[in-house]
Amino acid sequence: MEELQKLGLADWNVLHIDDDDLAALLAGRRTDMLRLENLEQQGLHIPALDAKLSLRRNEDGKVELLAHPIYKYAEGPEYLTDIEKESLEKGEAVNVVKTISDGEGDKREVLVEFDNETNEFIEVDTGKIFPPDEINGIPLTKEQKKNYRKGKEVETEDGTTIQYSAQDKHAIRANRLALIASILIDGGVSYVLFKGLNALFNKKQEAAPGKNFNQALEKLKEAEAKRVAPDIKADKGEDEEISESISR
Repeated sequence: MEELQKLGLADWNVLHIDDDDLAALLAGRRTDMLRLENLEQQGLHIPALDAKLSLRRNEDGKVELLAHPIYKYAEGPEYLTDIEKESLEKGEAVNVVKTISDGEGDKREVLVEFDNETNEFIEVDTGKIFPPDEINGIPLTKEQKKNYRKGKEVETEDGTTIQYSAQDKHAIRANRLALIASILIDGGVSYVLFKGLNALFNKKQEAAPGKNFNQALEKLKEAEAKRVAPDIKADKGEDEEISESISR
């Protein structure tokens, strides 16, 4: 909260950031471009700055807030060729997947994108990309999940096509404005309704949802009702206990 206050995005316990951007932050993703005002940086006063925000855990295990402003020059990773960098910057390639080695010889696979809004290359470890288990109630196969982690387009049976996007606050783009994804959390299924999604890169988007969307929406409503029901029952029990005490 203190860091957000310094950026002019919070006053005491009141946040000046919309729910989608807050959800993106808490999920480890980037927000949309935000206007930061009255900043103090190394003794300098910055009246206003446009930047995206994200959270990351540093070497000490503490969570820190990062600002991603609009860079004047784009510096690509050394492991990318000049052709790969240029194709990303020009939008000719959506992403590039590379296997790189650290100083100790350990290898890892990364997905690299280029954010035109911040003029910045973004690197994501593919092992930290978690594909949904279902889209509109349709399970993704192992191959589809593998392709999703590699930043490839994945099409489901109802005509919905999705693609991972590191620069998008939802971390997912689609050929539909809305879809419902289900994710396994702690052994249970959690349903997430995505609305106002960005289109797939350089492709048109359909306003109508996939054929299975409405059926998946009913499942989401049922799951939400089951989640709320115990709370209502608990509240009712408390009311009955209070009523019984009064009658005594």
